[in-house]
Amino acid sequence: MTELVLKDVGKAYGDVEVLRDVNLDIETGELIVFVGPSGCGKSTLLRMIAGLEKITSGTLDIDGVLVNDVPPSERGIAMVFQSYALYPHMTVRDNMAFALKIAKMSQAEIEERVEKAAQTLQLHNLLDRLPKELSGGQRQRVAIGRSIVRDPKVYLFDEPLSNLDAALRVATRIEIAQLKEAMPESTMIYVTHDQVEAMTLASRIVVLAGGGIAQVGSPLELYERPENEFVAQFIGSPAMNLLPGKITATGDQTTIALNGGGQAVSNIPTTADDMGKEVNIGVRPEDFVAAEAGHIFEGKVSIVEALGEVTLLYFEPVDGADPVIGKLGGIHKELRGQKVALTADPSKVHIFHDTQSLLYRDRPIKRIATNTH
Repeated sequence: MTELVLKDVGKAYGDVEVLRDVNLDIETGELIVFVGPSGCGKSTLLRMIAGLEKITSGTLDIDGVLVNDVPPSERGIAMVFQSYALYPHMTVRDNMAFALKIAKMSQAEIEERVEKAAQTLQLHNLLDRLPKELSGGQRQRVAIGRSIVRDPKVYLFDEPLSNLDAALRVATRIEIAQLKEAMPESTMIYVTHDQVEAMTLASRIVVLAGGGIAQVGSPLELYERPENEFVAQFIGSPAMNLLPGKITATGDQTTIALNGGGQAVSNIPTTADDMGKEVNIGVRPEDFVAAEAGHIFEGKVSIVEALGEVTLLYFEPVDGADPVIGKLGGIHKELRGQKVALTADPSKVHIFHDTQSLLYRDRPIKRIATNTH
């Protein structure tokens, strides 16, 4: 059964349209992550689901019930904010129990729920402390525990780790992943700007851009099969390289003559209509390998970043284009200032025409604009 359905949802502030035509089905037990550039509307969409922002157009159903005009407290949703929003004068126990007391639940039931959530989140030794006596990670766990005790239909997380330092983010991210495993029937929607969080936590990622959805899919699907240039460059770090060229042959394989002199061969089938099309060839930095003969790209290395297990090569920009980046295994400091040729497995090469992937031309792809409000 579908837990949550958004149909043609839009949001506008006066004449400023932030979101439009958002269509999304979220199944029971999924952990959905919203990602996108700043200002794309991911937090606004989360707040509309919570009922904290009014939906301008479209409908939102939860368990088959239209909730557009249902107050936040009656939607069966719990939200975890990035600011924790704990009551500073209350102990951990009282913070977690507060909403249950407001709901006039029995004291025995309150104690049982608080103890169960505390065990799940390893807070049982902290129940009598005040928030000021806790670390940032512990405070965030208390905020999550306050949601768990309510046993909601849907959990909403609005960038919950953004206030933590790098080490705590890693530890708390693992705790959230473990929490989801312990609650397999719980539906969670998570907003983040951190790709690592999105790729490691999500069952599906929703990429937002230009006021709408650019693509929805599993983390690996978005990484390996992006439907458009925006997703191709947004998912993955460093971003996918885009090299301009033209299709010069058709058949079982596609050959593209690149403007810089290289060639790319792809396993994407083409038609006679593709002959002569101006395209962009997408190659992820980690898919490049050094070439002894036949190359996709050749250029002079201007910067070398040796990271230990890999080395990032930044090539001098050509004709004002973005610099090409390669990622090679091992340490290659000696390549700075050298001319290096790179190639890639044809199955890892992407072809984009008019920003859309030729691989997905048989799908009704919605074209997106990358401008944001």
